[in-house]
Amino acid sequence: MKIWIDADACPRVIKDIIFRASERLKVEACLVANSDLSKAHTRLITSVRVKDGFDIADDYIAENAQPCDLVITADIPLAARIVEKGGVALDPRGELYTEENVGERLSMRNLMQQLRSEGLAPGGPGQFSLTDRQRFASSLDRLLTRMVRG
Repeated sequence: MKIWIDADACPRVIKDIIFRASERLKVEACLVANSDLSKAHTRLITSVRVKDGFDIADDYIAENAQPCDLVITADIPLAARIVEKGGVALDPRGELYTEENVGERLSMRNLMQQLRSEGLAPGGPGQFSLTDRQRFASSLDRLLTRMVRG
C-alpha cells in the first residue's frame, strides 16, 4: 500500500498530516508534482517531479497507483480515474470519492467550469478552513487504519 499525493495544489498542512500518518503507520507516501519537493524526503516519503504540463502529474499518478493505494487529490477527473481502477481517492477536505459519488461530482465540476468560463458563476471552492483540516485528518486516519489492517 502507498499514499499518492497530487502535490501541486495540496495544502501544506494536509501534506504534514499525511507525513505524520505515514510515519505512524509505516506506509510509504509519494508526492507527485511539477516542482521540486525533495526536502520532504524521509525513508517513507519520496517525490516524483514530472514535466510541466496539463495533467502530467495526474497521468503519472493514474498510471502508477494500484487498487490497494490511496490517492489524495482535489482533482475530480483524477479521482474518477482512480476509482474506476478500483482504487481509493480522498479530497484534501476529507471527502471520499466513491463509485456512487464521483460521476456526479465530475458532472458538477464540468458544469461549474463551463459556467465560470462564461462568467455566469464565481470562482472555485471556498478558503481552506480548520474544519476542513480536521475532517481530512479524521477521514485519513479511518481510511489508513482500515486499509493497513486489510
